[in-house]
Amino acid sequence: MHEYSIVQSLLDVIEENAKKHNATKVKKIVVKIGVLSGVEPHLLETAFNTFKEKTICEDAEFEMIIQPIVAKCEECGHINRYEQNQIFFECKNCGGVELDVLDGEEMLLMSLELE
Repeated sequence: MHEYSIVQSLLDVIEENAKKHNATKVKKIVVKIGVLSGVEPHLLETAFNTFKEKTICEDAEFEMIIQPIVAKCEECGHINRYEQNQIFFECKNCGGVELDVLDGEEMLLMSLELE
């Protein structure tokens, strides 16, 4: 499960930021997870809860924002939103299949609440 290595990298980034800002505690972490990112939200949360013990994040709230796929149609310019990972995408306006994905492929650390 690659979520464990993602959490370890996330904790490293969080601890680095906390040190930079002289924080002694992390109260809240917000991450955005795209539906095409390959990250399973429930597995990520389980991994975070497992690895946060005895770290600066031990009592932190972990919030996940699930980002739908946002794609622009190359044919008509329509911006499409897809709530789930599908095998085939087509423009909801013109039926075109030449789409440029604008959002929903990545996982990002959006914010930290430090103390």
